[in-house]
Amino acid sequence: GTIDKDLYGTDFTIGFDTAVNTALQAIDKIRDTADAHDRLFIVEVMGRHAGYIALHSGIASGAETILIPEASTNIEDVIAGLSEKEKRKKLVNIVVVAEGDVFGGANEVAKVIKERLPNFDTKVSILGHIQRGGSPTCLDRLIASRMGYHAVEALLNGVSNVMVGIVNDAIEFTPLEIAIREKQTIDPDWLRIVKILAS
Repeated sequence: GTIDKDLYGTDFTIGFDTAVNTALQAIDKIRDTADAHDRLFIVEVMGRHAGYIALHSGIASGAETILIPEASTNIEDVIAGLSEKEKRKKLVNIVVVAEGDVFGGANEVAKVIKERLPNFDTKVSILGHIQRGGSPTCLDRLIASRMGYHAVEALLNGVSNVMVGIVNDAIEFTPLEIAIREKQTIDPDWLRIVKILAS
């Protein structure tokens, strides 16, 4: 399992939903602070090689910008978007950054924003390993139980060297060599949603 939801051959990984909900709760609380003080927060979430936590928590929290490893970050676009919001007197903004974003994470993004947009009261919050702990969500408990059940059934039936996954709500067995070698890709629809919501 991996909280990053980056395994090929499954729509869900155990721990992802818990990590996303932990990040979402934190971002919601950060937005309360941002609203109270007219601040721009750069929030870094986990995801060294996969941006799903940033993508899901960012969309769900209404983040103005989401930066992920799978989509090249054009810092000029980020600056232009925030500059436009500044002109409209929208000083409360949330930027969610996956730790593996090619630009270098929250601190690097904040450094450029502070230099280029000094009127923003810019703060950085790195959520870190808080996303790996806590009580699992109902969804994580259910998929863990479901996958575990099917893993035992597979072993009893002589099936081995496969990863148990869930694809389109059906149990799928993917050979381990394929699950490790192949890379899960982000559906372009998600990236279009981010672009629309950020404008």
